[in-house]
Amino acid sequence: MKSEPRSAYRLAIVAALATGLVLLWVIGAVGLIGVEGDPFDRSYGGVLAVGMIGALIARFRPRGLARAMIAAALAQALVAGIALIIGKQHSPVSSVVEILGLNGFFVVLWLVSARLFIRAARLRESAEARVSG
Repeated sequence: MKSEPRSAYRLAIVAALATGLVLLWVIGAVGLIGVEGDPFDRSYGGVLAVGMIGALIARFRPRGLARAMIAAALAQALVAGIALIIGKQHSPVSSVVEILGLNGFFVVLWLVSARLFIRAARLRESAEARVSG
């Protein structure tokens, strides 16, 4: 029983790290907005920074990590919005659908990670309640 909250937490950590690594890989391989090497792709460093700083502020506690992943999802959506506002969809290799679709994919991944952290927090709380009560 004690390993169930730990397993849920580990799965959430894997999901968060995998999301960040896939984001870095896509940016490095082909670029997320525009062509490979487009300076705008550096904006995604802010998304990763939000997640990492949030994790540090949360002291790696599940509920706080869930909030950090939600913040990363919002930051991801913000970058996509800024890209559209400044006209990145007019690039020959980026359309509105591509910008929204790719960024939406990462928003969903961040939110899945947040959901997993919430589940880990609930499992931990119920395990603690069983032990103390």
